[in-house]
Amino acid sequence: MSDEGRAALERARARLDSLTLYPEPIRTDRVRIVVAPWFFRLPRFRRYSGYALWRTILLRNPPREGVSDDLVCHELCHIWQMQNRPVAMTLTYLATRYRDNPYEAEARWAVAQTR
Repeated sequence: MSDEGRAALERARARLDSLTLYPEPIRTDRVRIVVAPWFFRLPRFRRYSGYALWRTILLRNPPREGVSDDLVCHELCHIWQMQNRPVAMTLTYLATRYRDNPYEAEARWAVAQTR
């Protein structure tokens, strides 16, 4: 992971650490940021700028301070959600439309609360 990615991850973690959404704090020791513009050219992912996997945050563009901090915070919140509620979160994404997904709403709320 690049120095910029590591710094962006630490800034996002510091923001989320101020919240008490889950009993366990977020674990970032194995989380990495990967810049993968090719991923966002895939048909189902064109509308996104970031995407969270179990321990990886995929970004369309390299992280830059002030520009992508909210995006990295949002995606890191999803990793925190997966760390605490992996089954519920996965099932919700399978059964709920994106705009109605409570985990998406929670991640947007977390970003807004920590600005």
